[in-house]
Amino acid sequence: MAVTSAGILPYRIAADGTVSALVAHMGGPFWAAKDAGAWSIVKGEYDPDDEAALDAARREFREELGLEPPDGEYAELGTFSYSSGKRITVFVVDGSGFDASNAAFGEFEMEWPPRSGRTASFPEVDRVEWVEVGCARELLVKGQRPALDRLDELVQASGR
Repeated sequence: MAVTSAGILPYRIAADGTVSALVAHMGGPFWAAKDAGAWSIVKGEYDPDDEAALDAARREFREELGLEPPDGEYAELGTFSYSSGKRITVFVVDGSGFDASNAAFGEFEMEWPPRSGRTASFPEVDRVEWVEVGCARELLVKGQRPALDRLDELVQASGR
């Protein structure tokens, strides 16, 4: 069975029409020195038999950033597949006025250094930033980039 995840992609539109999205740089030693392809929509895994996708996305947002997700009306952008078979369902919400500066990142543990027998804790996310959608395409992992195209379509269709 494919791994299923859900995430929230807050966006905002500047006065000049520029669309930005809130994206997160993945934490841990593997991603530390990487930038392009090392960012993600704030998301996490869930079991679709036990939890609705939007509920999971909201829970993961709280767990990864230590913040309540933005208030507002959520829209499902769609479900996107990675080349590995993993699937992510992405929801958007107008994040105008959302402040992520007080984020308190959740942590995970792993053996580090490899084969050392020692366990170390690392943040799931080590920073979160508002990034213009064109730049975000370069930053996001490849399997999530189609969500930005869908976001562009949604914003254009709304006439904003």
